[in-house]
Amino acid sequence: MAEAERIIGTPDVEGAEPEERSSQARSSEEQGPEERSGAVAGSARAGQDGAAAAPRGGRKIAVLFAVALVAYLLDLGSKMLVVAKLEHHEPIELIGDLLKLHAIRNPGAAFGMGEAFTIVFTFIAATVIVVIAKLARKLYSLPWAIALGLLLGGALGNLTDRIFRSPGVFEGAVVDFIAPARFAVFNLADSAIVCGGILIVILSFKGLDPDGTVHKD
Repeated sequence: MAEAERIIGTPDVEGAEPEERSSQARSSEEQGPEERSGAVAGSARAGQDGAAAAPRGGRKIAVLFAVALVAYLLDLGSKMLVVAKLEHHEPIELIGDLLKLHAIRNPGAAFGMGEAFTIVFTFIAATVIVVIAKLARKLYSLPWAIALGLLLGGALGNLTDRIFRSPGVFEGAVVDFIAPARFAVFNLADSAIVCGGILIVILSFKGLDPDGTVHKD
């Protein structure tokens, strides 16, 4: 009988060695109905978790662009109002000499820095926007969505001035109007950029990544 089995052999199962096939068969036979149904349920839950990850990420992206839109519209509206009502007029005192509204045109970066590099700052702002748009694809953190939204809205606000305001395309001067005492004049876009940057520093110190993972060095 042993000689006959050696000559005839056992039927092959494609892709498995003889010992593996017998082990798999025993394992399948030993599993009860509850174990097999549990394995199926586990696979279903894994599929559901993977499908749920995309909507969660989509909500964070929606928050990013909503924050960016609000920051951009506030900046754009305030600048239009300042140009129409305040430019070429005397500054308006809000808190005595401590805080005024004073319309100026700034060809430099935020807070009046680097006036000779207007085109450079224009391309930097455009690069920031592209980087944020790419980073949004793996965004699963709400605080990061808010921070990047503030950066994006502020960058878009000042970039709009660079493109559409005089003296020319990519060389336009940014409208600034918030004038604290003994400090540079700035606008709402600058404020959004600074707030977003501070929030990013805080999140980085806490070890929170844009994809929602937390790491400790």
